[in-house]
Amino acid sequence: MTTLGRSAVEVSRLAFGAAALGNLFAPVIDAHAEEAVATAWASGIRYFDTAPHYGLGLSERRLGGALHSYPRNEYVISTKVGRLLEPVPGARGDDLANGFAVPATHRRRWDFSVGGVRRSIEESLNRLDLDRIDIAFLHDPVDHAGQALSQAYPALARMRDEGMLGAIGIGMNQAELPARFVRETDLDVVLLAGRYSLLDQRGLTELLPLAAERGVSVVVGGAFNSGLLADPKPGATFDYAAAPQELVHRALQLEAVCARHGVPLRAAALRFPFGHPAVASVLVGARSAAEVEDAAAMVRHPVPAPLWTELKDLGLLPPEVPTPDEVR
Repeated sequence: MTTLGRSAVEVSRLAFGAAALGNLFAPVIDAHAEEAVATAWASGIRYFDTAPHYGLGLSERRLGGALHSYPRNEYVISTKVGRLLEPVPGARGDDLANGFAVPATHRRRWDFSVGGVRRSIEESLNRLDLDRIDIAFLHDPVDHAGQALSQAYPALARMRDEGMLGAIGIGMNQAELPARFVRETDLDVVLLAGRYSLLDQRGLTELLPLAAERGVSVVVGGAFNSGLLADPKPGATFDYAAAPQELVHRALQLEAVCARHGVPLRAAALRFPFGHPAVASVLVGARSAAEVEDAAAMVRHPVPAPLWTELKDLGLLPPEVPTPDEVR
């Protein structure tokens, strides 16, 4: 377990991303969602991440229900603020335009105001059936940076001071705006998706060194870059779109080096972020018990130091990128 920033919140090295429990791209039945969470618990995972955005609240409801039988003081939940869910009377159709195979019973409304943040937290508590949230992230405030800085962040900071939240952060799939928040606020943690992986190290340009300097923890999401590093082949996805041919070729080169060292590419992808001292946890999305079991096995798989050396020698990793040792 690792403590996030200057907070008292401790997270497991491997975290469970619950977007799939909101029927991300395809339906997941209730029983499989419960099995995935139970398998995560049995594998030692104690940090679970969700958001109102995921399945119009379905992910929060399922995750809260699945964790209800476990001791509350033994796990950590993070959710997010910035999108309020508003009912759509008489709505028809589904939410697949936003990536979720659920009925379009609600619409999302961006709101990083003080009142919007408070309402979002209260509604998440209701869906999760909890009396507290451990971590709250500002969720994708790309076009709302001013309001997120001037209103949402202070609102979350007050809730942290009141004990309603254990830690606060920002969650995005870019590194530039989170770096600004690290410079200008007193965040505990950044959830960085897809920007610190074997294929994309943009987080290293500014955000990760700055986070380490200021004592802010980083949770890395998207270590597989939405699929390409899990199973590299033509047609695989990178950032939720078809991967360009040159990236597929690079991923296949990474896989070949890993194979020479007896390491699955998935294992190297999950271990790589831990080379940076700011990284506290790696978050993996899963929609089944089998996917959870695989992630847990991969993060424990030994990755020898010569593998990282060869990746750098071949130019598949920049020479300055920190890589994990076998002690950590």
